[in-house]
Amino acid sequence: MPKKELSIEDIAGVGEKTAEKLRAVGYTDLMSIAVMPASDLAAIAEIGEGQAQKIISQVREMLDIGFETADRVAERKKAAARITTGSKNLDTILGGGVETQAITESYGAFGSSKSQLAFQLAVNCQLPVNKGGLGKNVLFIDTENTFSPTRVISMAKANGLDPDKVLKNIFVARAYNSEHQILLLEKAQEMVEEKNIGLIIIDSLTSHFRSDFVGRGELAERQQKLNKHLHNLQRLADAHNLAIYITNQVMADPSVLFGDPLRPIGGHVLAHQSTYRMYVRRGREGMRVAKMVDAPNLVEAEAVFKITEDGIRDPDYEPAGSTKVEKTEEKE
Repeated sequence: MPKKELSIEDIAGVGEKTAEKLRAVGYTDLMSIAVMPASDLAAIAEIGEGQAQKIISQVREMLDIGFETADRVAERKKAAARITTGSKNLDTILGGGVETQAITESYGAFGSSKSQLAFQLAVNCQLPVNKGGLGKNVLFIDTENTFSPTRVISMAKANGLDPDKVLKNIFVARAYNSEHQILLLEKAQEMVEEKNIGLIIIDSLTSHFRSDFVGRGELAERQQKLNKHLHNLQRLADAHNLAIYITNQVMADPSVLFGDPLRPIGGHVLAHQSTYRMYVRRGREGMRVAKMVDAPNLVEAEAVFKITEDGIRDPDYEPAGSTKVEKTEEKE
């Protein structure tokens, strides 16, 4: 006889109303409750923090959370899928594409094509699995007003997809400050299962944190909030086997006299939390160069790709029509 799947109602002390509140904000399974902070559960369920901690402890016992053998970890990782970028060169340094259960970060200067990759992934995620997609929909948090429906349409057409359908499957929200951005991610938890989400994009992750927290006096608070924001992203990726793609800004390091002075924003907090960290820059003759800076299972490597009318492609790709990319497409 198959083992009964546990639900929120199986938790002692959680009534129907509390279960409804948890489901309403996206906590639909026991694992998502097991890994959430007691303070968050207390606020959502409108209960004391002590009671919230008891509920979380009970869920952890029910799920038998603890150490496990590495072969079980390997088995779980086998469920991870990858989304093609449209460039075989770029896919190669990413280990096959943008991975689910992971955070992939790209950073670079204005016009380096971080946003272009975001648009391409939003389209490619909707491709069937046998064509390098997930067959799922996308959540797009736009912090810099860079989302371009026109660009998405051209990329969709190049992939043989219905542009109208592709646009309807991308759920876009404009974040106006860091608090709004954090709130939108909380809202995203409600939509992941309801809208069959396979990819969450934040373009860019650090823009509002950089402008809302100015000076050394506010640095600690900024990093603390950014750290929690990133952990929430990773929890979503793990709980729902989805991919996270974030773009990041850069700043010039005045102490660097020779070589590239650009450094990513976010400090060690972002560096440690990103599973895959990629530096993107302009190359010669309109090409782009992506360098895999950090990854747990990949070596440092570089890939050359280009931006075409059809989207992100390898250098030897020839579009059916004009190869000219409009100036608006360079906006990051």
